[in-house]
Amino acid sequence: MNANGLDKLDELASRAGKWLGRSAAVPERHTTAVVADRFDRITWRDTYEQSAGLRELAEELSERYDHTTDLVTTDLLTDAFLAAYKARPRLRESAEMDPSRLVNHHLVTALVESPEFAELHRETAGDPYAAAMAVLAQAAALRGLLERSRKTQEQAERAKRAQQDADAVATAVSEALRQAVEEAGEDGTVPAPAADAVRQAIEAAEDAEAAAQHAAQALTAAAPGIRTAARTAAAKAAEAVREEAALMRAWGVGPGELERMPFEQRARLAERLRTSRLAEWAELIGRFRQMAGGERARKVENAAGELVGVTLGNDLSRIIPSELAGLGLPELRAVFAARYAAGELMLYDSQGEQSTGQGAIIACVDTSHSMYEAGPGGVTREAWAKACALALLDQARHAKRDFVGILFSAADKLQVFRFPAGEPADIADTLDFAETFLGGGTSYQTPLTAAGELLEEEFNDAARTRGDIVMLTDDDCGVTEEWMRGWNDAKHLLGFRVFGVAIGAPRVAEADSVLDALCDNLRSIEDLTDVHAAADLFRVI
Repeated sequence: MNANGLDKLDELASRAGKWLGRSAAVPERHTTAVVADRFDRITWRDTYEQSAGLRELAEELSERYDHTTDLVTTDLLTDAFLAAYKARPRLRESAEMDPSRLVNHHLVTALVESPEFAELHRETAGDPYAAAMAVLAQAAALRGLLERSRKTQEQAERAKRAQQDADAVATAVSEALRQAVEEAGEDGTVPAPAADAVRQAIEAAEDAEAAAQHAAQALTAAAPGIRTAARTAAAKAAEAVREEAALMRAWGVGPGELERMPFEQRARLAERLRTSRLAEWAELIGRFRQMAGGERARKVENAAGELVGVTLGNDLSRIIPSELAGLGLPELRAVFAARYAAGELMLYDSQGEQSTGQGAIIACVDTSHSMYEAGPGGVTREAWAKACALALLDQARHAKRDFVGILFSAADKLQVFRFPAGEPADIADTLDFAETFLGGGTSYQTPLTAAGELLEEEFNDAARTRGDIVMLTDDDCGVTEEWMRGWNDAKHLLGFRVFGVAIGAPRVAEADSVLDALCDNLRSIEDLTDVHAAADLFRVI
């Protein structure tokens, strides 16, 4: 201002210079922190539409925390999902964010930068279902964060309004200065009214900017608490996703099958495995499957039973490779022929039963009331029997043999589950087989008759013999002489073998028991935590 009380135009322009460029172009502000292309956004929308859990969570958060809007809440869930789903999530700079979403940006930044997130991301990257599950697993943490960030979010909303005011006032500064230029005299002086308008516009812009900075400082102050909560949320989500993946593996559901499974079907399956008594069996089933896989690997190709060393003989199916080398030299062929005739060729020596089964594998599982009884470690007889039966299902799949699960108890209670070799084993049928419990007493004749009829049907349809029946029970019961004669005739005709497992009841496996008379191979299991007690079954079946 000069001595006459008039402002110089250059002085006003200097003060207004900061705001002139700002009024020219307001930068684009983003509402989501994770950079995403249209395919990522399509994946999120599809997952959101399929997941009732995500929609319910978004609605709950919006209703419960009235300081947030539906859009703010949805954007937060979008960021949490994309951070988990994208293979290499990239975050925007905070300066690029809409001020009302700065709380979201701080939260997602803290989440992605936490050490726990790396473990979570290994399970969720590229898997929309797992990423959605990770979001739902963080629901409690999100509620806590929104609760603690009420004031911060309100300040963020004020920051947004202040930012909008600052942008609008910047335009007012430019307009006031333009008017001052038009009214300025030849010496550059500006009339007081025009100069006052410029000064007022500048002061309003500075006030708006100060409000925005104050809100940003409040966000910075809240950052440590947000980072701690984000680490906790990531750790809980990683644990939940890992536990579900372990459940799926224990029940034989592979990653490929999960990827092909519709979202809601996968969600229902996970809920069933988590909340039913099947969840208690997952660890035992996993150990059974691992043991059975190891026993399958121990089988010797073209050798009978378990390999124990080298012996002499003339069985060319068991000859060791070094003996065959003699056939490659003309001068040694006569020696080879002489040793073959004398039975002096070196062969793989084995012991145990021959793995000759070709027909169906049938597991007859006792589900009478006594099978509820728990042994050491809290494992019930039913759990052990069904874990063994599911491992036998795997055995059948690997050998391309049909599998049949027969659940039995009293003479009038029977349920049959068929798993043909040429068809994928439906997980719903597998779970129904595992979960069904009939109750009541025990009858041998009913399930064994059904098993024999199934093997006879297989023989008539496909001319396959040498099936295997595994009887898993904890009780002894009588059979009639007439039935026993028919049973022995069927065994002779169809060539099947019967393996018996007495679970938690040694008396059932005694030498004079009915089960002993029925079975070609019988063993007693007393420690129900020990899956290796049945290991030899998986080498000979």
